Amino acid sequence: MARPAIGISTGDRALEAPRQVAIVIAASFFVALCARVTLPLPLTPVPLTLQNLGVLLVGLMLGSRRGFAALALYLAEGVMGLPVFNPTGLGGLAQLVGPTGGFLLAYPFVAGIAGLIMESGKKSFARAAAAASAAEVVLFAAGISWLYILTHSFAQALRFGLYWFVFAEIIKIMFAAGLASGWTRVRRFQL
Repeated sequence: MARPAIGISTGDRALEAPRQVAIVIAASFFVALCARVTLPLPLTPVPLTLQNLGVLLVGLMLGSRRGFAALALYLAEGVMGLPVFNPTGLGGLAQLVGPTGGFLLAYPFVAGIAGLIMESGKKSFARAAAAASAAEVVLFAAGISWLYILTHSFAQALRFGLYWFVFAEIIKIMFAAGLASGWTRVRRFQL
């Protein structure tokens, strides 16, 4: 009697696509939950939120393709009027053209870059921290560029979109890197 080949059965393949879609949808909702944790700051229209942490975690843990897809879906949900953006903003499309628009529009690329760097080598804390740091550079370049367009002042854009956030972003990078590399070790141990 021949043994069945080890691998993915036809039934498992049929379930894989819906499983991946569910993961992407869940990741978009995870970022939406992170957006609910918001701290408005004085002297800047950009609030401090956990959204960036959620975006980094999605990219680091899901990889470039699913991370990009999850954040593209997140933006689509927001444009359709779902309450996924931080609650201090106008919501919907207005949020994408407001002060936080540059940050929001960069999210798919931020997740994609973090995921791509994480996928391209050993999934260590150092790689995760480097991936998150590179992704944050893209995030803040986009956000500050958009603020410059709105304010016509690079100094004002930096005041609104960078100085208030540096310390918190370093903490988010380290936390995301720790969670992502720790999760990788746990999954490897379970297999």
